[in-house]
Amino acid sequence: MTAPVFVVEGPVPGDRTYVLDGAEGRHAVSVKRLRAGEPLVLTDGLGAWSEAVVAAAEGKDRLVVEAGPVRTEPEEGPRITVVQALPKGDRGELAVETMTETGVDAIVPWAASRCITQWRGERGAKALGKWRATAREAGKQSRRVRFPDVADAASTKEVAALLAAADLAVVLHEDRDAASAALASAPLPAAGEIVLVVGPEGGVSPEELAVFEAAGAKAFRLGRSVLRTSTAGTAAVALLLGRSGRWG
Repeated sequence: MTAPVFVVEGPVPGDRTYVLDGAEGRHAVSVKRLRAGEPLVLTDGLGAWSEAVVAAAEGKDRLVVEAGPVRTEPEEGPRITVVQALPKGDRGELAVETMTETGVDAIVPWAASRCITQWRGERGAKALGKWRATAREAGKQSRRVRFPDVADAASTKEVAALLAAADLAVVLHEDRDAASAALASAPLPAAGEIVLVVGPEGGVSPEELAVFEAAGAKAFRLGRSVLRTSTAGTAAVALLLGRSGRWG
């Protein structure tokens, strides 16, 4: 079994004794029940990490570890950003969780015109916080040391700007008339940025699609079946990671 991952606040400790406390320490001691001699990984979630070994567990929320040298995981390319329309209920957190576990690099919440859910005021801030917390926990669970960035919610105009700057701009679409080509046939850049838009339950509106196409995006379909908005992004990311060689 691979070593569990824990997040540190501030610089990742290297070649020294370090005390993991607070919520992470409590999780390590009381949930994971780590004991002396067991391995773990300390990371800042931004690519820096160090392998460590438990020296001692103190109480219920303090773990003393001996950290090894700090290493840095470079960003891989092409970078994949998913613009995720806001799903109903907790399906947004499901989408964030599975895309993070799959390997997405960034997630941008999008308030599409056909979204039933709308983020406004305090409710929007709370929902965004849940998405970010989900990405952090899923990053730890999947043993990542570089967690995906979850951006502030974007408008259609802001999404169009992201698409215009991308090396490959994709809008997933279920309609074969609108999306004549399969994503499996899209020409992938060797580096740079792929931006992929996943629409809401009601689909991307014709007006939104026109704005995105004007920004340089092309509509692609995933396959014969129609996936939910909460699973389409994960399937697309897996396909792109496999094709790009990042899963090799």
